Amino acid sequence: MAKLRGTGIAAVNYPTGMNLGGDPTQALIHATTTGTFVIALSSTDLGQGLKTVLAQIGAETLGVPFENVLVDTADTDTGPHCMGTFASRATHRAGNAIIMAAQEARKAMLEVAADELEVSPDDLETDGTGNVLVKGSPERKIYIVDLALAAHFKYGKTISGRGMYMKPKSAVDPDTGKMDPDSTEAHACTVAEVEVDTETGEVTVLSIKSAYEVGRQVNPKLVEGQIMGGSFMGMAHALYETTQPYYPAPDHAPGSFSEYLLPGPAELPEIASVVLEYPSSNGPYGVKGVGEMTANSPIPAIVNAIYHATGVRFTSLPVTPEKLLRGLEAKAAAD
Repeated sequence: MAKLRGTGIAAVNYPTGMNLGGDPTQALIHATTTGTFVIALSSTDLGQGLKTVLAQIGAETLGVPFENVLVDTADTDTGPHCMGTFASRATHRAGNAIIMAAQEARKAMLEVAADELEVSPDDLETDGTGNVLVKGSPERKIYIVDLALAAHFKYGKTISGRGMYMKPKSAVDPDTGKMDPDSTEAHACTVAEVEVDTETGEVTVLSIKSAYEVGRQVNPKLVEGQIMGGSFMGMAHALYETTQPYYPAPDHAPGSFSEYLLPGPAELPEIASVVLEYPSSNGPYGVKGVGEMTANSPIPAIVNAIYHATGVRFTSLPVTPEKLLRGLEAKAAAD
């Protein structure tokens, strides 16, 4: 019996969005009397930091501080339309819609500021700290709160904007099958190192190291968090998680979360990553989707590492100790 080490590699490309009749998302923006810009969406934040990133995109386009932007993800009865948070599409679709809405709201904002400062809207710019000022004369300015109050109570104007991003559906060529199924694609490559105990069948993941190409990073810390979480999740899928351990037979299926196997903190391997930025041509500020793909490449990388260590190829998941020991027995018998 021995402990064997192996290294495996896997590379993936991951599409952003789908080819579902346009796959649209809409955003609405309006300013309150206190200078807060409310972005109304039906794009649900699943915990991946979507609200933060979309608020950043809105603030950048409006030219106002991040603190002045509030993202309201309403329900489907009261919120503007969204196809959903799936296919790593939310930042791409909602971000583009927000840019459109923010550009319209910014135009209305500058028109009110122009009336207050008695200049043309073309002569104005924002400083990102909450002021609209005259180009070349920064002392002539108006604060966003004062501007919002003037819009509401002096001019009776609404500072608002609407946006809808839709990728036109791509028809399928009946002869070749050629089509454009997504909007852009991100890429990743993962190297996993494992140690296999041939007596117990236990696999220990020692490290998961990846390179990701995700377009422009709006929030690098959130991207880092996605990669960390996705790496651990991929390891869990590769070695632990299943609702049907003896599929297609229903034997010993877990009946509760107390019976469902998951790795814990003690199983956390070394996780390292580098991120490359090659902005997409149609994403908001060059964004591509990164959410789901982070759990993809670690899985085959780990399985390939097990093969490198043992010479046993597995084609179903998870690679449990029992499955590994049976594989070793079969290999020994064949040799």
